[in-house]
Amino acid sequence: MKKTNRKFRLWRIFRNIFLIITAAYVIWFLFNNTMTGLEQKNYPPIGEVVKIDEENIHIYTKGEGENTIVLLSGLGTAAPALDFEPLLDELAKENKVVVIEGFGYGWSDITQKERTVENIVEEIRAALKKANIHGPYILMPHSNSGIYSMYFANVYPEEVKAVIGIDSTLPKALAYFDEEAPVMPKYMSYIAPAGIARLALYISPEAFLPIAADDTYSEENLKMTKAISAWKVYNKNVVAEANEIESNIEKTADMTFPAGLPVLFFTTEEDKDTEDGKTMLTFYETQLTDSPASKIITLEGHHYLHWTRYKEISDEVSSFIESFTAD
Repeated sequence: MKKTNRKFRLWRIFRNIFLIITAAYVIWFLFNNTMTGLEQKNYPPIGEVVKIDEENIHIYTKGEGENTIVLLSGLGTAAPALDFEPLLDELAKENKVVVIEGFGYGWSDITQKERTVENIVEEIRAALKKANIHGPYILMPHSNSGIYSMYFANVYPEEVKAVIGIDSTLPKALAYFDEEAPVMPKYMSYIAPAGIARLALYISPEAFLPIAADDTYSEENLKMTKAISAWKVYNKNVVAEANEIESNIEKTADMTFPAGLPVLFFTTEEDKDTEDGKTMLTFYETQLTDSPASKIITLEGHHYLHWTRYKEISDEVSSFIESFTAD
């Protein structure tokens, strides 16, 4: 009898623990969805929203000039229009600067379309045309979007005036470094909908924010960045895009930038005493075109060089553009 009572008490304890955990999660789930709804009302898109096949893509444009620079974000940057802001502000002093937030990013919708290089490039082109922004463009990809810029420049060379990479990933990089493409578990796509991203933000907000000096980003920018991260971080489009990298690289691995196309690569300073002597600098040297303007610039900093080196990047971009557009 005593053993039966003990088992019953243990069962009640475990049942109560389960019910408490379940209730706590339901409350948090409802809280997360309520906060998301309020934030989306308080933080409407800062740019223009255009329809692409009945789905919304957000485009943010600033500045005027003869040259149109299209900033393309890397994989998983939750709010590209906000993330690029310091660099965008500098570049916009002399150029028209456009940030395309692809599906799954920033204020853009989440799509059912596959995250293939073909689809992503066509979405970028369609969004630009819908916004009445015409080329030829200076593509400025960060990280993974270097793959899309390579495809864009090869398939639509008449629409690309130059390419400026910010530590960008290019198709031949995996083979050069003998590395495998990254993958992302599909369960990661539930982080935001389940409210886990918001909980992580409350515990460690700095993990979701740019690593930059205190006065680089405004308080309003950082508030919006945190909010959008809670809605969008690692959503199903981002996870699908990560798991499409290998296939997208296979489709573009034989491509090089068209001869004569001016290309500029920014990359981080690295230890050159590696075992095989290979660094991003030596890799980018293999990707330069025969344009007299093409070059590589190394800067001290994080993979997100535009967080801290936006002024130097902007100055170098101005000199670079002048070198191939001067009469």
